[in-house]
Amino acid sequence: MRLVLYRLGRACFRRRRLVSLLWVAVVVAASVAGALLSRPTVDSLAIPDTESQRAIDLLDERFPEAAADGAVARVVFAAPQGRELDRPEYRQAIGRVLGEVRDLPDVADVTDPFQEKAVSPDGRIAYAQVSYSVTRNDLADKDREALLDTAEPGTRAGLTVEFGGEAAQLRPGQGAGELLGLAAAAVVLFVTFGSFVAAGLPLLAAILGVVFSLSMIEVSTRFTDLNSDTTALALMLGLAMSIDYAMFVAFRYREELRAGEDPEHAIGTSVTTAGAAVLFAGLTTAIALAGLVVVGIPILTQVGLAAAFAVLVSTAVGLTLVPALLGFIGRRIHGRRAAHVRDKAELAQVHAEAQHRAEGYRADGKPTFGMRWVRLVVRRPITFCLASVVLLGVLAVPALDLRLGLPDDSAEPESSTSHQAYDLLTEGFGPGFNGPLTVVVDTAKSGKDAAATAEGIGRELAGIRGVEDVSPPVPNKSGDAAVMSVVPGSGPTAAATEQVVDDIRAAVKDTRDSGEAAVAVTGQTAINIDMSKRIADTLLPYLLIVVGCAFLLMIIIFRSILVPVKATLGFLLSLAATFGALVAVFQWGWLNDLLGIHSTGIVVNLLPVIVIGLSFGLAVDYEMFLVTRMREEYARGNTPAEAIVKGFMQSARVVTALALIMISVFAGFILADADLTKSFGFALAVAVFLDAFVLRVTIVPAVMALFDRAAWWLPRWLDRRLPHLDIEKSDIAPPGTDSDVEESAGESAGESAGSRS
Repeated sequence: MRLVLYRLGRACFRRRRLVSLLWVAVVVAASVAGALLSRPTVDSLAIPDTESQRAIDLLDERFPEAAADGAVARVVFAAPQGRELDRPEYRQAIGRVLGEVRDLPDVADVTDPFQEKAVSPDGRIAYAQVSYSVTRNDLADKDREALLDTAEPGTRAGLTVEFGGEAAQLRPGQGAGELLGLAAAAVVLFVTFGSFVAAGLPLLAAILGVVFSLSMIEVSTRFTDLNSDTTALALMLGLAMSIDYAMFVAFRYREELRAGEDPEHAIGTSVTTAGAAVLFAGLTTAIALAGLVVVGIPILTQVGLAAAFAVLVSTAVGLTLVPALLGFIGRRIHGRRAAHVRDKAELAQVHAEAQHRAEGYRADGKPTFGMRWVRLVVRRPITFCLASVVLLGVLAVPALDLRLGLPDDSAEPESSTSHQAYDLLTEGFGPGFNGPLTVVVDTAKSGKDAAATAEGIGRELAGIRGVEDVSPPVPNKSGDAAVMSVVPGSGPTAAATEQVVDDIRAAVKDTRDSGEAAVAVTGQTAINIDMSKRIADTLLPYLLIVVGCAFLLMIIIFRSILVPVKATLGFLLSLAATFGALVAVFQWGWLNDLLGIHSTGIVVNLLPVIVIGLSFGLAVDYEMFLVTRMREEYARGNTPAEAIVKGFMQSARVVTALALIMISVFAGFILADADLTKSFGFALAVAVFLDAFVLRVTIVPAVMALFDRAAWWLPRWLDRRLPHLDIEKSDIAPPGTDSDVEESAGESAGESAGSRS
C-alpha cells in the first residue's frame, strides 16, 4: 500500500501538467453532458411496502380518473371580523379571483367554495381547490407569481386572500449560503498557510471536484427521477470533503519540505501518509453513505449514493489533482517570506522557525497554548474525560424527546402566504383539516358493494377518539372500491394524529382479516407517519452496519482494539449530543431568532439516518488524521505520552482548521430554503464542532493517556490474520530507481513491525 501511494504521488508530481489537463478535460466534459442531459428533479416521496403506498397504488389502479399527479393549490378567502362571505360584493370578488385563476396556464380545474360547501360554519372563511394539469416540477416561479397576482380583486373588496398547497410554494433554492461558506473557508486557509497561493490550492481542487460530482449527478437525472434535495446535500458534502482532503495533503507536504525534503520526495511522502488517511477516511465515509440503501426509502438511497460518489471524487482529487497542483507551486506553499529567500542558510532558518512553531513552541521558546493544553490533558486525563462526557451528556438530553416527521405549510415563515392560508383553514375548519386522511376500501375479492361496505366502516371510524369528521364514501365506476376522507381533530404533525392513524388501522383489522374488504389509510399525513416509522425501525440496523464496517477498518489501520472502541463510543456520544441540539433548535424553538430558523415542532424524518452516515464519516476523518500521527510517533520509538503530545501538535492545528472550514461550509446551508437542507447544514455543523473541539482535542488525548501502551495492543493471533497496510511515515528513499524504493519500503515495514512488537 505504501509503495503504491508513494509512486502515485511522484507520478502526479512528474506529470503534473498532464494530470491537471486530464482533470480539467474531464470536468468540462461532465459539465457539458450535465447541461445537455439533465432533467428537472422531483419532490415526490415513495415508501415501498407500506400501507400508505399500497393505498396510493390502489387509487391509481381503481380511480384512474382521479389519480392525476398534477400540482394543487388552495385559494383561501376570509371576510373581516364580524362579517360573512355570503354578501353580494364578497361573492362577486371571489368569483373574479377564481375567474382569473381559471385563465392561468396549465390550470385544469377550480372548485367553487359555495357549490362545494367549502365554507366555515361561521361563514367567514372559505377555500377553493385549484388543480393543475402539470406537476409542481413543471411549474416555474413565474407561474406561482401569476397565481398570487390573482388575489388583487379580492383584496380590493376588503377580503383576505391567501394561497396554500404545493403550487403556491417557491421551489427550494440554494441562496448565498455556499458563497459565504467558501469565503469563510478561504479566510481560514489563508490564516493557516499564510499564503494566497497555498490557500487557493484546496479551493481550486474543491471547486473542480464539486463541479464534476454535480455534473455527473445531473447526468443521472436523464435515467432516473432524482429528488430535489439530493444535489444540495451532495454539494454540501463535496465542498467540505474536497477542501478537507486537499488541505490535509497540502499541510503534510509543507511539513515535509520544512524537514529538508526535496519537493518530489515530499509529495510522495505526503501521499503515502496523509494520502493514506484520506483514502481510508474517504472509503469509510462512502461506505457509510452507501449504506443508506438498507433503509429502503428511494430518496435516502439517492442521497446516500450521490453523496458517496461526491466523497469518492473528493478522495480522488486529494490523491491525484492535489499532488499535481502542489508540483506547480513548489516551495511557495511556505508563504511570501520563504518564497523570496534565496540563501540556503536563511531558508533553513525560516523552516526551522516554522518547524519550531509546529512542534508547539513560540519564538521565545515558551510552549504554545496547544502544547500547554495537551500536556494538561495528558496529566489529568480522568478529569477531562469526565468533564467532556458530562457536557455531551447534557447536550444529549433533549434527544429523548425526538419526534420525526415532515413539515407542512405551518413550517413556512409566518409572513408567507402558505403559512397564512394554513392558519386561516385551521381557524375556520379545525387543525386536522390541513392534513386529512384518505381511507381506501377495496371489495374486488369479496364481490360486495364497496359504497355500502365503506358506509359501515365510516360509521365505525366516526366513533374513534380524535376523529373530527368522516366524509361520505365515493365509489369508483365499477363499484368495487370506494374512498373516504377522515379529518382528525389535531394537526398533521401532532402526536395525537399519529395515534388516530394507528387507531383507524386497528379498527379495520377485523374487516381486512375476514376478507370482506381490503382497507388502507393514506394521504400525505399517513405517508409522513409511515416514513417516520420506517426510518425509526431501520436506525439501529443501519447504525450497526456503519459502525461495524468502520470498526473493522480501524482495527486494520491502527493495529489496535481499544482505539476503535474509543472512536466508536465517542462517535455515539457526540451523535446523541447532535440530536439533542437538533431537538432543542428545530423542535423546541431555542435560538430560532438568532439563527433565523422557524421551528416546526418536529425533526425532519430523513435527517437522522443521513446525519448518522455523514457524521460518522467525518468522525473517522478526524480520528484518522489525529491518531495516525500518534501511531506514527509511537512506531518511531516514542513513549505513549510523548507520542500523544507530538502527534497532537503535528495534527491538531490542521484538524482545527479543517473543522472551522467544514463548520463554515455546513453553517452556510442554514440559509437555504429547503427545510431538509437547512436542518442538515445545522446538524453537520454541530456534529463537526463537537467532534473536533470536544472529542478530538480533549477526549482523544485523555483516553489515549489512560490507555498508555494498551492503546496499541492487538492479539497476536488477530495481528497475523489481518492485512498489514503500513501507512506510517518511514525512511522511504528519495526519488530514484523503483528498486531503491521497494528495498527502502521493505526495510521500513520491518522496522515498523519491530516497533509494534
